[in-house]
Amino acid sequence: MLWLLGTYLLISALSLAAFILLIIALPSSYFCSDRDRWINHHPLVRWLGILAKNMLGFAIIALGILLSLPGIPGQGLLTIAIGVVLVDFPGKRRWIVAVIGRPAILARINALRRLFWRTPLMCPSRPQH
Repeated sequence: MLWLLGTYLLISALSLAAFILLIIALPSSYFCSDRDRWINHHPLVRWLGILAKNMLGFAIIALGILLSLPGIPGQGLLTIAIGVVLVDFPGKRRWIVAVIGRPAILARINALRRLFWRTPLMCPSRPQH
């Protein structure tokens, strides 16, 4: 029983750490442009990068679904959210900007970024052109 509690705490800590790292690693202007991050790379590198990112996203979503099952320790919903951010689908950026642009969520994210000496996120309500 003690190893189950230890596993739960370890998986919870790892998924929370992944979420925090994702938030603090984002450039402050991440939501200010719709530019594709892979656009300046060779086409083969660009497509392999996009494919790898999407495959990783789907694997993380599958792990999150598994962690959401009763009796399995871990942060399932948080893990699913991380996976969804990685996967490319139509309207994803608009959906993420709508969620991040909520004042309460944006305030919490920027407070977290300040703890790690990162500048606040800019343009979260709508991308500037």
